[in-house]
Amino acid sequence: MSNGDFVSITRTADELSIVCPEQNVPPEVTVATGWLALKCEGPLDFSLAGIVASLAEPLADAGVAIFPIATHDTDYLFIKEPQLEIAIEALLAYGHAVRVQPA
Repeated sequence: MSNGDFVSITRTADELSIVCPEQNVPPEVTVATGWLALKCEGPLDFSLAGIVASLAEPLADAGVAIFPIATHDTDYLFIKEPQLEIAIEALLAYGHAVRVQPA
């Protein structure tokens, strides 16, 4: 995804999480940097089960940590930038199609 395309705000009783492009974060805010988004092509039907699991399994087997976020129509898996090539190889090995878009 290009910069600025994804913003997610999640609030619970315990925390507030905001996922957005790094350049949008003020310097005084605690931040985890270096995440890239893998977008699961959608829209996905709510009756479909196991989509994230089918992607998470090969990534876990390859030692790639994920931070999943779902919207109404689409699932996203955020991975750390240094693990991108490992993630792509793992997904391809399990038979998933991967399309890389320029930044």
